Amino acid sequence: MSVGARTVTVSYFSDVLCIWAYAAQLKLDQLRRQFGGQVRVEYRFLSVFGDVPGRLRATWDGRGGAAAYGRHVRETAARFDHIEVHPDIWTRAVPPSSASCHLFLKAVQALEEAGEISAAPHSEWQGRTVFEETLWRCRLAFFRDLANIAQRSVQEAIAAGLNLPVAAIWAQIDSGTAYAALCADFAARTEHLLEGSPTFMLQEGRQKLYGDVAYPIIEANVQELLRESGARASRCGV
Repeated sequence: MSVGARTVTVSYFSDVLCIWAYAAQLKLDQLRRQFGGQVRVEYRFLSVFGDVPGRLRATWDGRGGAAAYGRHVRETAARFDHIEVHPDIWTRAVPPSSASCHLFLKAVQALEEAGEISAAPHSEWQGRTVFEETLWRCRLAFFRDLANIAQRSVQEAIAAGLNLPVAAIWAQIDSGTAYAALCADFAARTEHLLEGSPTFMLQEGRQKLYGDVAYPIIEANVQELLRESGARASRCGV
């Protein structure tokens, strides 16, 4: 392997309804700007909000319910200058599950992997690919615009806004391909004992950075892996 071929894969696990993952988009964009093709981000999903009513009952009953959780999310968002949150978040148009949106996104991702949609970065989207921009717009639709992203009509509107082939997306779902990919993500969470969303996983699970991790920590881990990769590549006969 030549020095120019060094790459690090970052597996990024998140739930589309997670406020911390919404805020973490800035870190993903920063990784792309700083490292370019030296870092490959592999987007995967885990279920934190697979059962929204059950989660809210388990964690917020006795603490003010959905209204209190919405206030908590707004207070969390206020810590970040780069994200917007609707004032009625988690009190109106609440998705019952993130699973439907995750399935939609795995279908779009499958089209990218099959070469049916472009995987090239787009300058107008801060270097994001079509799939990455689709994921970002799903988060925006929920947190900023208060759209119920569990609904197929909302997902189709996002797809149409990006000129994605809607029929091909549903074909990936109807064929079972998107379901298989989503189940593989859930199995990976169990295999690697991931705590929640968001998690940056490196070295096939040997390094896990969970939660609101500062960007310099992510950066340092990537740089160290790139250095290690270069050292291995320079050895003769290894």
